[in-house]
Amino acid sequence: MRILLLNLYYPPDTSATAKMAATVVEALSARHDVTVLCGRPSYDPSERRPWRLWQTERSGKTTIIRVGSTDYSRLQMKRRLLNYLSYVALAVPRALFQRCDVVLAMTDPPFEGIVGAIVSMLKGKPYVYNIRDMYPDMAVGGSIVEPGLLARVWERMHRWALRRASRMIVLGVDMRARIMAKGIDSAGIEIVRDGADILPPDAPPPALDDEIIRAIRGDFRFVFLHAGNLGFYGAWETLIEAAKQLEKTNPDLGLVFVGEGAQRDRLVELADGCKSIRFLPFFPAIKIPSVMAAGDVHVITVKKGLEGVVVPSKLYGVLAAGRPILAVTDIASDVSAITQERKCGYAASPQTAVQVFLAMRALAAGGADEPGLKAMGAAALAAAPDYDRVKELQKFVKIIEGAVKA
Repeated sequence: MRILLLNLYYPPDTSATAKMAATVVEALSARHDVTVLCGRPSYDPSERRPWRLWQTERSGKTTIIRVGSTDYSRLQMKRRLLNYLSYVALAVPRALFQRCDVVLAMTDPPFEGIVGAIVSMLKGKPYVYNIRDMYPDMAVGGSIVEPGLLARVWERMHRWALRRASRMIVLGVDMRARIMAKGIDSAGIEIVRDGADILPPDAPPPALDDEIIRAIRGDFRFVFLHAGNLGFYGAWETLIEAAKQLEKTNPDLGLVFVGEGAQRDRLVELADGCKSIRFLPFFPAIKIPSVMAAGDVHVITVKKGLEGVVVPSKLYGVLAAGRPILAVTDIASDVSAITQERKCGYAASPQTAVQVFLAMRALAAGGADEPGLKAMGAAALAAAPDYDRVKELQKFVKIIEGAVKA
């Protein structure tokens, strides 16, 4: 089978969708021919590419076609829009001449789902839409785009793209519910979670770097750790206000952010010198086990109104690490539901700093060795195999194959 994957970002880009696209391609290319139609690396890439109208790379059964999109930094938001537009302008004509049996689109750029629907319609091929983030809901809810004519037109076109899809692959129950609320039939919506790599029961635990752990923990007795992108989706004000309250009563408890993102500078400003809050950059990927081990409780947050718009994949890595969770999310979110159903942490409203503060105090009350906290970590570890990345990818491949056979 010949699969055409459309997504602006692909390694050496380091975005979440680039990494996931590479993971999906690896799974699909074991049995099928895959062509990736992407742009020039621009998202914190590990290497660059010179400008060409397009250039082709091959890896096994995978063909990577990079069109000559602009490659401005992701931090330059206005110029980043040029990356999006130049990619679409060059990728659509190139896609029309690429032989395939099915078109698969992800969500970079944010309107890629619409682009994928147009390409599949013009080519007369089945369309599978892998929704990583829900747009324009994400753009409006994150205050990137103001409500108005642009948002309404974007939403109408996106609903057309949803109806055009043979299959929609979403990240969770909350995202499926949000799509159904748009009047889309649930029959074509499939849930495939990002999952985590699960070690065999007899595998030795990963080696930990004590220096990394000390760098994160500092002098705090107990650490709440948020490791990941600091984007537009988090309930940052609530979380930081809770940490400020914590400083007044429990100065030995800390909230540590490890990561970068569009909102990092604003978060530093919100923290306003609070000694219970620290910011650290990302560590190399090889050090992830040490980062996971450094936190006594891992914080996952989605601000009110964005549940189902964004589904944080870091949840599964936290489960696999056997760490308790503080879910600062609405009760309608998958993160909150899984945390409470599996009894692997606490959930608190993203709109109420006092509730988050009380949850943090309760979780830290007995320290890291408190039996209840250890039980939450054990429950997280026990839940992790249900979200095995390999099994989820097998589901993904079957959905693609089924779309062609339908």
